Order: sequence, then C-alpha cells, then structure tokens
Amino acid sequence: MLRSVLPRCRRAVGVLVAAVGMAAFTGPAAGADAPAIPDFADGFGLTQVADATEVYSSTDFTITVTTPQVSGPHKIRVFLPRDYAAAPDKRWPVTYFLHGGGGSVDDAAAAPALRSDNMITVVPDGGLKGWYTNWLMQNTTLGKANWETFHLDQIIPFIDANLRTLDDRAHRAVVGLSMGGSGALHYAQLRPDLFAHTASLSGGTDFAMAEVRGAVLATELNLTGAWCAASSSPGPGTCADYGPYVDSDAVFGSPYPVLGADRIWNAYDPAAPANLSRLDGTLVTLYTGDQGVVDANTAKAAATVKARLDRLGIPGRLVNYANGASLAPTCDGGHHYGCWAPALADYVPRLEAAFAAAASN
Repeated sequence: MLRSVLPRCRRAVGVLVAAVGMAAFTGPAAGADAPAIPDFADGFGLTQVADATEVYSSTDFTITVTTPQVSGPHKIRVFLPRDYAAAPDKRWPVTYFLHGGGGSVDDAAAAPALRSDNMITVVPDGGLKGWYTNWLMQNTTLGKANWETFHLDQIIPFIDANLRTLDDRAHRAVVGLSMGGSGALHYAQLRPDLFAHTASLSGGTDFAMAEVRGAVLATELNLTGAWCAASSSPGPGTCADYGPYVDSDAVFGSPYPVLGADRIWNAYDPAAPANLSRLDGTLVTLYTGDQGVVDANTAKAAATVKARLDRLGIPGRLVNYANGASLAPTCDGGHHYGCWAPALADYVPRLEAAFAAAASN
C-alpha cells in the first residue's frame, strides 16, 4: 500500500502559504542595544551556546543550547507576557508549541495568538524531520536524535527552573501543527503527568494510514517535492527542505506491516486506542481543513481520533473548517499558516480561559 503512496508524495502540492499577522522582521538586537531578558542557568543536560542568544524584544528571544541527546546546537524561542518583568511575584502557565516538518522555531512568529499576555509560549527546535520521538537509528548523518528526551526530560525542567512558571500539569499545554500535531498528541499521551491540554492542527495523527507513513518516509528521504510549500515554514513560494537523506527506517523502523516489523510505528501511533485512553482527564482539541493532498488526509486522521475518543468517553473538540470559509479569509482549507494562524486565534483564548479556571480552583 505504501508503494502506491510514495509516487504521489513526489508530486508538488500547490497551496497558498500566507504569513498571517507577521510583523516586519528587522533581526535581533545585539550587544548593549539588546533589551534585557531573563538570565538562564545551564542544567538538565542543556548547555547554552555563548553569544548565540537572539533578542527581538524583552518578551521575544531565542536561546541556543547543546545537549548530548541531539547532535548539534538547537534553538528555543520564548514569548513572554508583556507584564512578565513588571510583575516579579507572578507565575504563568506555559504552552509548548511544536513546529512542523521542514520548519523552525521562527515559524511561530506567523501566529500572533501565541504572543499571549496570559501565558508563556516556548517553541523548541524539533528538527526538520525529528518527528518528536527518540529515533531508532542514532548513527545516521544527523547523529544523535533523542528528540523526545530533549523536549520532555530536559527543556521542560530547564524552562521551569529559569522562568516563573506554574509548573503543574493544569497550567501546561502542548500544541503543534503538521508533524508537530502528531508530536503534541504523542507527548500528551506519553506524559499525562505533564500536560492537561493538547491541540493538534492539521496533524498526521493516524499512523495506521499509508498516507501518513508515506509522508514520514518523504521527510526521511528528503523528497522536497512531496509537500512543496506545505511545510510549517510560513514563507510563500518555498519548498520544504527536510535536511540530509537518512535511511527510510531511521525514525520508526520498517513501515511495512509484515510480521510485526512496524511495531514502533504502532507503539507511537497517536490514534491508537490504547494511546488515546491515556488522554482521559486531558482537554483535547483538533483543527484541520480538508483541501489539498495533505489536509484531505489530516481531516481523515482527525475524524478517526475524534471517533475513538468518543468511544472511549473522552471529551474532544474537533474543528474541521473544510475549505476555510468559516474560519478566515486567509484560509483555503490547506496546509499553511493562512489557516493555522486563525485556528490558533480561536484556540488560544479557550486555553487561556482553561488556565484561568485552573488557577481559581
């Protein structure tokens, strides 16, 4: 079945990519001209790279760290509430935003809603094709690739130690889109002790679908034509670059359901009933369009997840905005920030209200 998918993955996907609400980017301030930001201390396996911090404002900055868990330096972008410095005794909820394949931490700037005055938003590097998991193969051209450990066991305690967070699960969310949409559900399922809220936007959430497995293979093999202009990158007219070629079994092992060869895919699968059952007590939200090659399949995946949540008796909210007409003028129902930015504008106030309700209890 996968063999019939891969040729389609090589065809370019034509979609409108809109950088909604992005302010003019003039680059980070440097040296004495840089606004003051919180000091960060190394720890939890993370070491900051000297002189690599990018400061856009006192509430928008990126630090760069190294870790033995993932080869190379990696960025962490942070959006603070405007009152963070002025309210030194106040602690804040935290949302972790997971970018999509071919994307970076800077893609989050295309979604103004993530710059909330009611929560801290943290955007960790997820790699061009990290898939928010610890890879099966650790000896590819990319080296160590324990993304799951990096995010859950290192970045979260690092952020809690260095920023004034509310560090209980009721005040922590994980949200992602595309590749990050599957990652968000996976992380919420793997660590229900950490997250009380999760949202997936156009996520490849059903790993039993041949189309989703084909998309993962396309990123491993860097088939840039597969999702041309359909990565999380908000730049119009660009094609995703998924980085150096790695073995097609590098991330999850063999994708073929023969004699249990695809057991890692099945264990990770965010749509598997056993994994969905771990979301009992977690607020789950799904957004998707249904237009184009990519979101036509994410719509099927989201419908499967919602139906299985219903059967498990776990509340979940599914917003299928179809061709986008009901969502925003910038949305055509495709796989891009013209839809994701207004979807996040709908979701974030709901999340803020849930955080506020938890604080009052």
